Amino acid sequence: MAKVIVFVGTVMGTAEGVGLAMAKQLESEGHKARVEMSPRAQDLLENKDALWIFCTSNTGAGDLPDNIQDFYVQLTQEFPAIAGQHYRMVILGDSCYPTFAEAGHRLDAALADIGAVRDGEPLVLDAMTGEDPQEQALTWLKGWAETL
Repeated sequence: MAKVIVFVGTVMGTAEGVGLAMAKQLESEGHKARVEMSPRAQDLLENKDALWIFCTSNTGAGDLPDNIQDFYVQLTQEFPAIAGQHYRMVILGDSCYPTFAEAGHRLDAALADIGAVRDGEPLVLDAMTGEDPQEQALTWLKGWAETL
């Protein structure tokens, strides 16, 4: 079974709920999963054997949430040696803002800039749809988890 770490950036708690739901689902399928709410670049270096999911929302101004901001700075200034590592991306936002999903795309670009490889397209969840983001994420996760 796989070891999965869900790195979460959250403002109002929705991304945290999505991350926790994904970890719980993975655990129920026999995988070892944990949620990291205060990620550090060192977490990546210490867990190269894990599968990574980044799940972040953004502020109305398009900034990364406070709890993942330092992580982003570490990626862009310390350049941890993670070239070739694979990850998945879940981005939460609200399309009524002109900066919709901007923070998640910046995090994705920072990971790519240091050589990490995203598997598949990001799952972008829009609060304006009225759909349950946890249900959407679990549906997305199911297809991927079956291949682990």
